[in-house]
Amino acid sequence: MIINSVYIDGLKVIEPSVFHDDRGYFFESYNEDKFAQAGIAEQFVQDNQSLSHFGVLRGLHFQTGEHAQAKLVRVISGSVIDVAVDLRKNSPTLGKYFSIELNDSNNLMFYIPVGFAHGFISLKDNTVFSYKCSKLYNKDAESGILWCDPVLNINWGVDSPIISTKDGILPKFNPELLYF
Repeated sequence: MIINSVYIDGLKVIEPSVFHDDRGYFFESYNEDKFAQAGIAEQFVQDNQSLSHFGVLRGLHFQTGEHAQAKLVRVISGSVIDVAVDLRKNSPTLGKYFSIELNDSNNLMFYIPVGFAHGFISLKDNTVFSYKCSKLYNKDAESGILWCDPVLNINWGVDSPIISTKDGILPKFNPELLYF
């Protein structure tokens, strides 16, 4: 397993060691000791999974206050562009985003610590997306940022994404707000 940092501090891309043979493949998708050695020490308490068709965009979401979540995300089947936006008030990369393609061929995983908004867009029909969360979901703590915010200028790679009504009315990014 190789765990790499990216240009936004705290985000990590995990490349598992995948073992292939004539039966298929095997890889370790989570190992608490190996992750802790790489600086990912969260205890994950909730797993979520979604199914999305081509062009479905989910996000940009985050939980606030004591319910703020770190996430470990991956694609089981299909492909997504996964995005994390830095919302940490004292961060030199506040308002910047990192995106990565996660798919069932590269088996990459993406660690997103507390302090980030998160979203993804499906690049294939029947994409199964899985994520571990460090805190339980709390409806009263849910928040988000508009996926098409012009200040963030995220390249989602798909024209005319399919979004939920709720995601379509999220507020725009405001660097004056103290998100985290």
